[in-house]
Order: sequence, then structure tokens, then C-alpha cells
Amino acid sequence: MIKGFREFILRGNVIELAVAVVIGAAFTGIVNAIVAGLINPLIALIFQADSLNTLVMGVPNVRGGTTDFAYGTIIGAVINFLAVAVVVYFVFVFPMNKWKERSEARAKAEAGVPPEEPLPSEQELLVEIRNLLARQADRGPSAR
Repeated sequence: MIKGFREFILRGNVIELAVAVVIGAAFTGIVNAIVAGLINPLIALIFQADSLNTLVMGVPNVRGGTTDFAYGTIIGAVINFLAVAVVVYFVFVFPMNKWKERSEARAKAEAGVPPEEPLPSEQELLVEIRNLLARQADRGPSAR
């Protein structure tokens, strides 16, 4: 049992996961700072985000009182999530993907690998199949 646990802990995946969690926690601070310092002020130019917390719907309950559903808080959380997602994608993911594409293309060029030709589109393939079938039909039944 101890041997299995030791193998599990020493596996590369566990260490990589631990590093990813630590880096992710540190990265969260950067993303939150960008959202708080840039995105939220841009949103505040359009409307006051604090007013979302006051959006509440009262529903009568079985005890004769009302139960409040704070749907404004949910809307605010969705807006905050979208703001974080936009920052993560456009500030970090998109530039990193472009950098990786360029470095891979540079490495291929340095290695002398010719650039890959793009695959034909679905429409081009269908036209080619149609033309082949038409040629077969012109040859008659003996060609089949």
C-alpha cells in the first residue's frame, strides 16, 4: 500500500499538477488586477455595476413572508466571469498561440521542412467527386 502511494506521488503528473495549481493561484492575482484596474472601469463608463446588487425579486413563501432572489448578483457574476475570460484569452492565450505558431514555423523553416499545403475544402472535394462520377458514367457500364 505504501509502495503504491509512493509511486503515485512520484509520478510526473502529480508534480506537474501541483506546480500548475501554484502557478494558477499566482496567475489569478494578475488576471484579477487587470479586471479590477482596466475592465471594471471600462464597464463603469457604460453603467454602474454596484446597481446590480440591488436587483432583487421578492417571491411569497409558505410562511406568509417573502423570499428574495438576488438575480442582480448572478448577472454581476456572469459579467465578471466574461470579463476574466476576455482578459485571459486576449491578453494571454491568443498572443501565446500566435507566438507558438511563429516559433514552430521558424523551426520548420530552419530545418528545411517545406510549408504544408492547405487541405481542399469540402466543396472542392465534392466537385472533384462529381467530376469523377461523371467521367465514369461517360465511359459506360464496362468501366465499372
